[in-house]
Amino acid sequence: MKNQIIYEDFSLYITKEESEIPWLKIFTKEPYKELSDVPIGLRKKLWETYDLIEYEMIHYYHPKKINMASFANILPRVHIHVMARFEEDSFFPQPMWGEKQRDSNLQLPPEKEFHRRVFHALTQKHN
Repeated sequence: MKNQIIYEDFSLYITKEESEIPWLKIFTKEPYKELSDVPIGLRKKLWETYDLIEYEMIHYYHPKKINMASFANILPRVHIHVMARFEEDSFFPQPMWGEKQRDSNLQLPPEKEFHRRVFHALTQKHN
């Protein structure tokens, strides 16, 4: 299944990762290999976008911690993972790519409302 796009404009887009936790990925539309390849204006926009998503995740889900990742070994292009982590999630305190610690049945508020909030905030910020 193709990842659902939450937000898109002329320079970047955000997709939802299928997971038990709230997990968004920010991509530049141009497939830059390294962050240092990204023009400074777009780099600034990328971090502003990350900040906004982190803020919305914290205030909507109230997680134990926000995780950020940008490995790009398998998909060699700039993208940032933003994940809300909970002590009750299946992998906490390990990374989501780590060893499963437990079975989890997280009861989280509807993600559709979170996605709406992110879209609205980004539309206000970038338009």
